[in-house]
Amino acid sequence: MKILIIEDEKELAENIATYLKGESYVCEFASTYHDAISKTGIYDYDCILLDLMLPDGDGLKILEALRKENKQDGVIIISAKDAIEDKITGLKLGADDYLPKPFHLSELGARIYSIIRRKHFGSTNSIQVNELNVDLLAKTVRVNNLLVQLTKKEFELLLFLLGNKNKTISTAALAEHLSGDMADMLDNYDFVYSHVKNLKKKLTEAGCKNYIKTTYGMGYKWEA
Repeated sequence: MKILIIEDEKELAENIATYLKGESYVCEFASTYHDAISKTGIYDYDCILLDLMLPDGDGLKILEALRKENKQDGVIIISAKDAIEDKITGLKLGADDYLPKPFHLSELGARIYSIIRRKHFGSTNSIQVNELNVDLLAKTVRVNNLLVQLTKKEFELLLFLLGNKNKTISTAALAEHLSGDMADMLDNYDFVYSHVKNLKKKLTEAGCKNYIKTTYGMGYKWEA
């Protein structure tokens, strides 16, 4: 899952990213209003952490732009501005949550998880697709109760496909989701093909049906 951290305090942003990367998230940064507007206009994120006080603009304007464009990125406002009117304004503009500074990283992680789970999988902590079970909290995958050992990237890929079931996801979108804006600097998407191949192999060897379908010339989709 991909997170955008819009925060001008470099040390705080890096601390958040270090924690979230340990939770298997891909993190990107924007330290200014204009950088944030640029990134949110080009990329889609599972969750955006939005500071309201940026050196060159108002964070609420970023949220307003997102919702005007009907983008579905989850948004958590993280700000030292804890006035009740800021919280109400942010929630009215479409923020999913509001977390005043300072906060514990574990609480931030729990709130991000809650938003992503709700947006992609309803309110469940477990996804069951016939013989396949994915425990979102434990981050485990089982086929007919047999544990399947996946890498972080393979697990992330599986969740992305499950969260977009029956939709063809382009190879470029998968590359962006797995590697963030670093995808723009890649010469090819061989790493995506490799992750898809390894994920399919591990699942089928455990007895799972082949739900990952290739749409030639376009990408992949989870078809079940």
